[in-house]
Amino acid sequence: MKTTATNPEAQQLKRGLQNRHIQLIALGGAIGTGLFLGIGPAAVMAGPSVILGYAMAGLIAFFIMRQLGEMVVEEPVSGSFSHFAYRYWGSFAGFAAGWNYWVLYILVSMSELTAIGIYVHFWWPEIPLWCSSLFFFIAINALNLSAVKVYGEAEFWFSIIKVVAIIAMIVFGIYLLLSGSGGAQANVGNLWNDGGFFPKGLLQADGKGGYQGLFAAIALIMFSFGGLELIGITAAEADQPERTIPKATNQVIYRILIFYVGALVILFSLSPWKQITTDSSPFVMVFESLKGFQFTFLGKTVYFTSLIANVLNLIVLTAALSVYNSCVYSNSRMLFGLAEQGNAPAFLSKLNKNHVPVKAILVSGLFAAICIVVNKLIPEKALEVLMSLVVSSLIINWLMISVVHLRFKKNKQDAGMQTKFPSFIYPVSNYICLVFLLGILALMCITGMWLPVALIPGWLVFLYFCYWMVKRRRVEV
Repeated sequence: MKTTATNPEAQQLKRGLQNRHIQLIALGGAIGTGLFLGIGPAAVMAGPSVILGYAMAGLIAFFIMRQLGEMVVEEPVSGSFSHFAYRYWGSFAGFAAGWNYWVLYILVSMSELTAIGIYVHFWWPEIPLWCSSLFFFIAINALNLSAVKVYGEAEFWFSIIKVVAIIAMIVFGIYLLLSGSGGAQANVGNLWNDGGFFPKGLLQADGKGGYQGLFAAIALIMFSFGGLELIGITAAEADQPERTIPKATNQVIYRILIFYVGALVILFSLSPWKQITTDSSPFVMVFESLKGFQFTFLGKTVYFTSLIANVLNLIVLTAALSVYNSCVYSNSRMLFGLAEQGNAPAFLSKLNKNHVPVKAILVSGLFAAICIVVNKLIPEKALEVLMSLVVSSLIINWLMISVVHLRFKKNKQDAGMQTKFPSFIYPVSNYICLVFLLGILALMCITGMWLPVALIPGWLVFLYFCYWMVKRRRVEV
């Protein structure tokens, strides 16, 4: 197997992503369905303590990002951590890391397409979920068939919209709280008045055969942070990766504090947490429920909160489109990297005149389209099923990044080399991540989400079988 590209110049990915693209792509991976829609089920399970859960998971995500960032800055290649796993852990590790990542983001793609249909239902409930998924599936894949700069530009503006919207929501929420315009129910005391900050404890039975509490919600919270490692995939197409990658990585912790923790503090302050439901965006629901705020325009009374609810739904739709856009990009680049390693069919490494892996995009899209069938058959359960599968794949992915980073650091230390972008509190942060992630798997088993965990050994065996078949065929050839 080979670990780096051997294609001629015409078959190399083009470094068309500028600093502003990288910054906003990294930010786009942090703001999506997990924040806008996934918070609903987690909030119902844990109440206001879900804020602490997002802070904890965000810290782990930051550690993982710093570990990946250190490796990427040293070796900015296509395939990202699949390349690192192959080089520093072994050929099967590289094979498994790459294909698990690809499957992970096929599942994320399916989740985002499902969420898009849910957001469209806010305006047009008569439109079937699968129809909305199909329409945006075609539109986003068509966009990615253009040059990488087109993808970067689209993601830049998608993310700008999300950032401005979240900041505006936080500022508007603070205004409602301080001015009293949010009504009698809008009060910071909502964070602890209704059963305390931990109204459902850390982990306890709910009396219906399930569990509730902060630890029960932690697996759903983890879904929100899938996508942050996308920055590693951009390295092969980033202009000056040694400068842009560290800058984007270091800003992850601030984004988490502002866009997750900050936004959720406002959300839970504006309305009692018991009013949050699992089947809609809490952000849209809270602002829609604030009935007292209004203004006069051209002699007519306009209920601003109703307008805000519609604007917010447009924003969360944009967020889902942004994440799906990134999924299409990252999946195609991972397939391209796997093909260069010899771990995927060679035709997937072919680029068009714009240096875009068109065939890798089309193959990834074919598998993501399964989502449309899922939404047709089980529209009520589609998002829940997909999110649980995503969490298991994400944990495998992050576990491998942390382990590979330990081996990467040992390799560099043995060679007497100093890396350009050292990770945070190595190796303590690695061990913290490993314990935390394994703990998530244990909690998933305890709280009834055992099926995705039970599938992990079978999935790894299947990957090894595929690896053995590829290796055997290469020997025969």
